[in-house]
Amino acid sequence: MLLCIDTGNTNTVFSIWDGGKFLAHWRISTDHRRTADEYYVWLSTLIAVQKFGLQINACIISATAPRVVFNLRVLCNRYFDTRPLVVGKPDCLLPVAPRVDPGTSVGPDRLVNTVAAFDRHGPDLIVVDFGTATTFDVVDDDGAYIGGVIAPGVNLSLEALHMGAASLPHVDVTMPASVIGTNTVACIQSGIFWGYIGLVDGIVRKIREERHRPMKVIATGGLAPLFDQGFDLFDAIEDDLTMHGLRLIHDYNKEMGNG
Repeated sequence: MLLCIDTGNTNTVFSIWDGGKFLAHWRISTDHRRTADEYYVWLSTLIAVQKFGLQINACIISATAPRVVFNLRVLCNRYFDTRPLVVGKPDCLLPVAPRVDPGTSVGPDRLVNTVAAFDRHGPDLIVVDFGTATTFDVVDDDGAYIGGVIAPGVNLSLEALHMGAASLPHVDVTMPASVIGTNTVACIQSGIFWGYIGLVDGIVRKIREERHRPMKVIATGGLAPLFDQGFDLFDAIEDDLTMHGLRLIHDYNKEMGNG
């Protein structure tokens, strides 16, 4: 069994691949202070509750929050007797190396999403990930990550607005009934929703112009469906893109005799 771990700035997701399908996905808040023992107690309890009776013998980690990697490595070593692959490290091979400026460090989540999106949708892609940041990853015709765009995430923007203007409330993200708000909450919701519709549409259009070719747009992240309400922004929404990519990268390393 393969344990896939995707650590973002806000949440960490654990998924178990049995060789044919993912059996489960579990989410926990990202906290660099959480120890390997705490991870194991939490994870083993969930496994026991679902009565899987499985044996984990391989692990792969993608972490945009580097401080948590040490304890996740310890978890894999101590409790599953396996040395995990860590995406972005030199010993974790990718099917196609990214083509970016020398010395540039690419977020592992962006590399993983590139591999997964290319596998499912082919070449010439823009992958839009609605996470703590909203990222746009450009996938070339051979599956290489060749750069992209990073913008503030939706919830991060809402939090900044609330913190920077004490009189403005914190609101939930939703599609407003009309563009013109008639109360403070509706005004904020309209600004965030239509602002991000415009941001996605505008950045995608500029990328396509710069690339001089048609490009499919693949969306992922929890808020992706919110912005796909009849606006024809995306060609597909993938809710398991990162986990699919982690599984593919693990399989590739295994085929190459690397783990």
